[in-house]
Amino acid sequence: MSTGHETVPYLRLGVNIDHVATIRNARGGGHPDPLKAALLSIEAGADGVTAHLREDRRHISDDDIEKLQSKLHRPLNLEMAATAEMAQIALRHKPHACCLVPEKRQELTTEGGLDVVAGHNHLAPFVQQLVEAGIRVSMFIDPDRQQADVSRQIGANVIEIHTGTYCEAVIRQEAASVERELERIRDMADYAHGLGLEVHAGHGLTFDSVGPIAELPQIVELNIGHFLIGEAIFSGLDSSIRRMRALMDKARAQAVGQKSA
Repeated sequence: MSTGHETVPYLRLGVNIDHVATIRNARGGGHPDPLKAALLSIEAGADGVTAHLREDRRHISDDDIEKLQSKLHRPLNLEMAATAEMAQIALRHKPHACCLVPEKRQELTTEGGLDVVAGHNHLAPFVQQLVEAGIRVSMFIDPDRQQADVSRQIGANVIEIHTGTYCEAVIRQEAASVERELERIRDMADYAHGLGLEVHAGHGLTFDSVGPIAELPQIVELNIGHFLIGEAIFSGLDSSIRRMRALMDKARAQAVGQKSA
C-alpha cells in the first residue's frame, strides 16, 4: 500500500544532435546549425546534449564542439573513441562528461558496446587522465556484468547500457527476444548500480521502445538522438523532444506507482 510519501525519481534526457550535422554536411555550409538544435533541445526539455566527434568528422566537427562548449549552459556529453587525438580534444575543452565508444570507419552507427575487458590495458590510463582532469567518464557497454566490473575497476564513473539489440527486437515485434533483452538490461542496471556506478542507457530508443527502459529505477539518464532528429522532420524538434520527455516521465511515474501500491 502506498504511504503517500513516495517521490518520482527524475530521469534525465540527453539529446544527441549528431545528425543535424549530418544534414548540414550533406550540402556544406552552416545550415542546419547543431548549436541551434542543442539550444532548442534544452528549451524543449532536454537536460543535456550529446555529440560524437568521430575520427573521420562525418558529422560533428571540431568547430561544433568549440561552440557547444562555449555557448551551451547545460552538460555536454562528448562521445568519442579512446584515441590520443580525442584525449587531447577532451582535455582541451573539458566537457562535463566523455562517453567512450567503439568506433570503426566503415560502420554507419556505433555497433555494439565497447569491449572494456579486452581493452583494459589501453583504457585504464586513458580513463585515468580524463578523471584526473575533472571529466566524468562513461563506458558505453553491452549489458554484461563483466564489462561493468572492469569499467568500475579502471575508474569510470558511469556506464551507458547499449539498448540497440532490445530496440531491434521491438521493431521486429519479437516478444520473446524483447523480454530476453529487457531482462539483460534490468539485470545490468541493478548490478552496475550495486557497484556504485551511475547508470545511463541509449541507442535506438523510440517512442515505442522507451517506456520499459524508462521504468527501470536504477537508470538515471537516457541518451537519444537519431530517432528524435528523424521525427523532427515530421513534427518539429520541439514536438519530438517534448513527446519523448512525456513518455519517459509517464513510464517512470507508473513504475513508482506500481512499486508503492
